[in-house]
Amino acid sequence: MTTSLAAAVTDPLPADLIPENHVVVLFGATGDLARRKLLPGLFRLAQAGLLPPRYRIVATSRTELSDDGFRAFAHEAVTEFDGPPAEDAWASFAANASFSAQDALVDAVARAEAEIGDGCRRLFYLSVPPVAFGGIVEMLGTTGLSERARVILEKPFGTDLESARDLNATVHGAFEEKRIFRIDHFLGKETVQNILALRFANGIFEPIWNRDHIDHVQIDVPETLSIGTRAAFYEETGAFRDMIVTHLLQVLGFVAMEPPTSFSAKALLNETVKVAEAMRPIEPADVVFGQYAGYRGEDGVDPESETETFVAARVHVDNWRWAGVPFYLRTGKRMAATRRVVTIAFRDPPRRMFDSSNGFRPNELVFDLGDPGSISTTFLAKVPGPTMELGTARFTFDYEQSFQSAHQLEAYERLIHDALMGDRTLFTRADGIERLWEVCAPVLESPPRVHPYFPGSWGPPAADDLVPRGWHLPEAA
Repeated sequence: MTTSLAAAVTDPLPADLIPENHVVVLFGATGDLARRKLLPGLFRLAQAGLLPPRYRIVATSRTELSDDGFRAFAHEAVTEFDGPPAEDAWASFAANASFSAQDALVDAVARAEAEIGDGCRRLFYLSVPPVAFGGIVEMLGTTGLSERARVILEKPFGTDLESARDLNATVHGAFEEKRIFRIDHFLGKETVQNILALRFANGIFEPIWNRDHIDHVQIDVPETLSIGTRAAFYEETGAFRDMIVTHLLQVLGFVAMEPPTSFSAKALLNETVKVAEAMRPIEPADVVFGQYAGYRGEDGVDPESETETFVAARVHVDNWRWAGVPFYLRTGKRMAATRRVVTIAFRDPPRRMFDSSNGFRPNELVFDLGDPGSISTTFLAKVPGPTMELGTARFTFDYEQSFQSAHQLEAYERLIHDALMGDRTLFTRADGIERLWEVCAPVLESPPRVHPYFPGSWGPPAADDLVPRGWHLPEAA
């Protein structure tokens, strides 16, 4: 069961946190993402008082449902992932939800707006495969539904540089850039945002956040899950497009950015785009692809598939702050653990006065991006006893122990609320997305060979050769 702000808010919220009245149109409303995240998240936002005073949710998908059929589907989703909702709370939420076939969407939105009254906005959430984006966006433009509207687009945004440019051109034909919200739910995580707070609000960290003090950075997102029922998507996309381009390089931008002039959307996006511009194109020699044993036997997978389910990569940011500091990225399916970890490894000082035969790991600052997450740092301390023996010690900040974690929003909740408010701070921009595809082009044009690996392992052994000082294994975070 998820704990969120919805469980804790009892006092009136500040007016500047309440969105304008909205019609929210959810494409792909019966899909896996909607069932696991979007419908439970919308219900929790309603409970928290963070949906508009007057709103309607209009669902649409390829699966035809009645209004009551969709409400039953949504109730099952909320129950599965949050537990049975209170009857009165559910009744209030369900009264604002309906279903429409896509060819009747114009009339459905008009009815919803008539029920709300004048002055409402529209928010379209495209929880559909990327190949469907263009047709839906063009329909929104030609029917006039894009007026007074914002649109949320799921990842991946394109499959390469050319398709990203074409998709940007299509979306810009119906929506101005300021009304486009390309979502990466990693950026909605509290601990990812805390990377900025830790760096820029504390004098102890920012002076050492550079190549003079940092040896390397690791961003590690292993998963124990298989591809499940997503074979069609995964065979077309693969782990590199699905995770590296979209999630891990976006997190890298937060780690590596220069101090923004303010915590505004424009200032923050400017700095993350500058990081992308400073990235050296990723060469195939700096990338290891893997595929878990048994992948080719999954339903819907080509028996001779060369699709990668694992990626490890070395990325370089060629600017004054980071020149010479490698960023190591790793992600994969059917691995030994499910974790989301960013590790900052610091350079070793001279230790001639100490016995260095123990071969300690470098001092590390570790961001655990799980929910609710933590931040820890390792250091060397004297082991009690009659000799000067060193041992590894740890400081840890834990959300659950340090703050009221019930007050935090889940990533999707936070980002949906931001889109309702028109706040693009934690979303991505057209030029930044296109630059990342450009950085990744050499790998897409000449992909490395795919190494097999055993389910439950840390991927193919070839990935270990990328990192001279060794991966920070997530189970030890």
